[in-house]
Amino acid sequence: MIHSEISHHRMTAQKLFKTTQCSPQEVVKHFGAMQAQDYAMAKWAVGSRCDASEKEIEEAVNSGQIIRTHILRPTWHFVAADDIYWMLDIAGSQVKRMAVSGAKKFGVDLKKLDQFNSKIEKALAGNNHLTRDEIMLELNIKKTSKEDFLGAAIMMNAEQDGLVCNGRMKGKQITYALLEELVDKPKTKLTKEEGIAKLAQRYFESHGPATLLDFSWWSGFSPTLCKSAIDAIELHLNHITIDNQTFWFGKNYREENLFRESVHFLPAFDEILISYKTREVSFSGNHQSKTFTNNGIFKPIILENGKVIGIWKRTIKKDYIKIETEFFNETESSKKEVLFEGIKAFENYIGTKIVIE
Repeated sequence: MIHSEISHHRMTAQKLFKTTQCSPQEVVKHFGAMQAQDYAMAKWAVGSRCDASEKEIEEAVNSGQIIRTHILRPTWHFVAADDIYWMLDIAGSQVKRMAVSGAKKFGVDLKKLDQFNSKIEKALAGNNHLTRDEIMLELNIKKTSKEDFLGAAIMMNAEQDGLVCNGRMKGKQITYALLEELVDKPKTKLTKEEGIAKLAQRYFESHGPATLLDFSWWSGFSPTLCKSAIDAIELHLNHITIDNQTFWFGKNYREENLFRESVHFLPAFDEILISYKTREVSFSGNHQSKTFTNNGIFKPIILENGKVIGIWKRTIKKDYIKIETEFFNETESSKKEVLFEGIKAFENYIGTKIVIE
């Protein structure tokens, strides 16, 4: 393996070649966690790796097979139902500190947050899924600003306490539900060391080849803690050193199944880019600034043979979806027609006619 081939290996690990049939929840479980702050794009991140439609993926979320909550770093993530509790056990405390700190800026201390949790539990009991605004009305809290930072801190704290997660969509609005009404608590618990080691193995098997600093960035844990986790699972991973950097990946890697010609229209914040500390292996030229900003906004990307060659956006019209593309380099019309074949997967997933402009 050489540095320029790492992106090909990552596409295999990230299930972008769809070599086996799998369900939406199996895709999420494979990754451990998938970034999901943009809900519509997050569903396509799952759909691009299996043959499920958008409706099928949304049903998996609504039914609690896939949980959407704040976990890792912290930001919104999809997590498989089987994994939510042990992930909260290992990552919840560091996210909770941020939530508590945010609430304190509005004069809300830990005791008050616990009181809010009791009221939230009562309001949501019996599968009563409510939006954040509806929950804030139950708590008699007015919006503090356009972004409602206090409301966000209160709900993030409740998530880290294992009380709530996202519930069923209410039209286009996100709701919250009681986590225990969607997923039963497990009878056994992992130690923090066991949990971080499990998370590390899941990460390198689904994202590798990747470095220690990549895992540290993705998980939100310190490099020291991540090094201990890698040491614990070293025998279960392969690794290679390139330019004095060690890249770790799963034992299930097979060279003969690696590379194939492919074009993918991937969503904003897709794991193929966002889950790594540095991302130069996915680019052939100096185009990273066109793809993501310094303040963490990632755009939908066009991936050809593992390299980002452009960006795209969708606009929902009455009877169709308009797709606009921007290629980084001059692209012949004949080649564009071949590249646009990659959008058919999205058309099948969304179930709506697509028009490229």
